[in-house]
Amino acid sequence: MNAKDFLQYWLKAAADDFDTAEKLIQVKKYHHGLFFCHLALEKLLKGLVYKNTQNHADPIHDLKKLALQASLDIVKIQEKELDEITTWNIRARYDSYKFEFYKKANKEFTHRWFSKAKDIYLWLKNQF
Repeated sequence: MNAKDFLQYWLKAAADDFDTAEKLIQVKKYHHGLFFCHLALEKLLKGLVYKNTQNHADPIHDLKKLALQASLDIVKIQEKELDEITTWNIRARYDSYKFEFYKKANKEFTHRWFSKAKDIYLWLKNQF
C-alpha cells in the first residue's frame, strides 16, 4: 500500500464508523453509537499521524495523545472533549464499569456529545 492508499484507507474506515455511529444513535443504541464516534476519530487521528510524520501511530486509543503525535494544534480541539470521547472506548471487561457508561449515555448526553464529536470529525477530516 502506498502513502496515498494508506491515507484513503483511514478516511474511508473513519467515514464508515461515523456513519455507523449516526445510525446506532438514530435507533437509540446510544452507548454503541458513542463508541463508534470514538473509533471514527481515532482512525482519522491515526491517518493524520501517518500523513504528518510518515510514521504509523502508536497502538493507543487516547485521542489527545494521538492528536499530539499528529502535531495538531489541539487548541482548536478542546483537550477536555478529546479526554471525554476517549472514555467511550471501554477497555475494561468489568460489567460495573460498562454499566456506568451505559447509564451516562442517555439521549441528552449522547446528542450533545455527538454534535461535539461531529465538529471534531469534520475538522480532522479537513486536515487531510
